[in-house]
Amino acid sequence: MNTFVRYCIVSLVFLLTGCATSTKNPQDPMEDYNRAMFTFNDKADQVVLKPAATVYKKVVPGFMQTGVGNFFGNIGDVSTAFNNFLQARGGDGVNDLERVFLNSTVGLAGVFDVATPSGLPRHDQDFGQTLGRWGVKSGPYVVLPFLGPSTMRDTVALPVDLETDLWSYKYPVRWRNTGTAIRLIDRRAYILDTSSLLEDAALDRYEFVRDAYLQRRESRIYHGKDSDDNGKAQDSAPGGSLMDAHPTTPPAKPDEKP
Repeated sequence: MNTFVRYCIVSLVFLLTGCATSTKNPQDPMEDYNRAMFTFNDKADQVVLKPAATVYKKVVPGFMQTGVGNFFGNIGDVSTAFNNFLQARGGDGVNDLERVFLNSTVGLAGVFDVATPSGLPRHDQDFGQTLGRWGVKSGPYVVLPFLGPSTMRDTVALPVDLETDLWSYKYPVRWRNTGTAIRLIDRRAYILDTSSLLEDAALDRYEFVRDAYLQRRESRIYHGKDSDDNGKAQDSAPGGSLMDAHPTTPPAKPDEKP
């Protein structure tokens, strides 16, 4: 459900740094299937999601788009806290719960992000990262229908992520479905310009997305650390971490205060 945000951010980083590669990736043994599914997802985006996001971005004022992102980001912080506790990161988990409390009260149900400027940063975790932290290997790369880039480990973790998403318990169902659609369109609208840049580049977009996703997920699991041959985390060289963003929560919009 967060595919487009992941896809945009990591691909842009590779665009700007020139880190594309044309070599075969041993983590992608199902490349033929994955390329076909990538093309299917791309067509679905071009026909349905991108046009809706384009209209949304033109019609909805920026401050309202920011509020939508903050609202769903606040809901995502609950799942993040859950995963931080599972990873034995108690301090981060408490921080996330404090974020939820502050943004849900002072921030008016999360519409305003008052926690970040108050010194409570967003950590953003999912169950795939939790499994990785406890030694579960990523397994082969796989592109899921509509959901996009994943691995076998992250695919197995997906049901837990869905169950810990508080919005999935919203009733009546029509409100849940409406909110889910708005959430998806808002995220797609945020990366419209970046995705257009990637689409216009004369590159193998499939390889860009795949390699960036795999590197980013590894970086997220070890929080800027690499794993040695025994699976233990070790400090990486400066700049070794590709980025510090989250697949499930959109980054702050340009008009948000830091």
